[in-house]
Amino acid sequence: MNLTQYKEELKEELGSILRYWMQFTPDYKEGGFYGRVDGENKVVPDSPKGVVLNSRILWTFSAAFSHMKEPAYRPVAQRAYEYLLAHFIDREYGGVYWSVDHQGNTENDRKQIYGLAFCLYGLSEYYLATGEPTALDESIALFRLIEQHSYDPEHKGYFEAFTRDWKPLEDLRLSEKDENVQKTTNTQLHILEAYANLHRAWPDALLQRRIAGLLGIFFNSMVRSRRMFLFFDKDWTPRSSLVSYGHDIEASWLLQDAAGKLGAIGWMEYTPGLAMVLAESAAEGLDDDGGLWYEREGDQLVREKHWWPQAEAMLGFFNAWQISGDPVWLERSMASWDFVKRFIRDREWGEWWWGVDKDHSPMPGQDKAGFWKCPYHNSRACLEIIRRLDILM
Repeated sequence: MNLTQYKEELKEELGSILRYWMQFTPDYKEGGFYGRVDGENKVVPDSPKGVVLNSRILWTFSAAFSHMKEPAYRPVAQRAYEYLLAHFIDREYGGVYWSVDHQGNTENDRKQIYGLAFCLYGLSEYYLATGEPTALDESIALFRLIEQHSYDPEHKGYFEAFTRDWKPLEDLRLSEKDENVQKTTNTQLHILEAYANLHRAWPDALLQRRIAGLLGIFFNSMVRSRRMFLFFDKDWTPRSSLVSYGHDIEASWLLQDAAGKLGAIGWMEYTPGLAMVLAESAAEGLDDDGGLWYEREGDQLVREKHWWPQAEAMLGFFNAWQISGDPVWLERSMASWDFVKRFIRDREWGEWWWGVDKDHSPMPGQDKAGFWKCPYHNSRACLEIIRRLDILM
């Protein structure tokens, strides 16, 4: 497959993914988008609606509208934007709720910083796509709340979660599978991503310092012995040896992208080297079929291939090719896409399965759309590779 074919296939796939979300997920009865579509493509209409899902829909359709210039994408972004403002933003204590019920009533009012970051990310992209000033105002307000309540002035970085009125919580976990720790790579990475996007619209001095500070934390604390740790105490003492191949390859390109958006010469000089280190670490999780295994704990490999690490592999390995010029990385990017075409993409209904087991059968009991299954990783990979190929070609 040559670059022209790669680009055309990804443009077609991006359109297919977005058509799926436009066709199956808007909730025309209660507003916004359904909280869940199961693995058999059946809507579960009384499912709760999460801020991460809604924010990622907002980012995806805003970014697609900006780059692809397809008019049909803007009203979908607007639907997500208006629902976020009406149902998720806490007008009394600030920030956003973690989830609402299917009718838009507050269900879980905790302030998970990961959720604030994604809301900021989506709102800032909507501003960049439409020029809507309230979207920028709300983005800046979320930035200031994160800085006020979550930033650690002693050890730097950001704490994980709080009660609705910003009190400490005992259980800080983002999901049940996570360690209950004060800081995680996942949250720091997506604060960095959101802040870098906000910087495109609002190059504030404090925002610039925080982006640079997060890049420093990744260099000095999170990546050790050529591997990225995931869970930490507040002083950055690692609390787990879990290896996440998806987070390694996702961070490889996101760190470099954030440095580029910041425009800091020092970080732009160092992030390509770190990107290659993390890409090489992630490549250890590649199977012979081109797919990327999910994660490893010690010698125990989780023999599943989830949708989002495949999307990040497409983009992360493409980025490694652009840095190094070594064709093996481009081959790995295209092999990841080939794996998606063969085993991850749902040929009947569209979109991607949650993942496949070691025999390539779809993982049972998983959603096509839901609290975590969003049009973010796969759409972003398609959009970003298309954007880079537009420049190259």
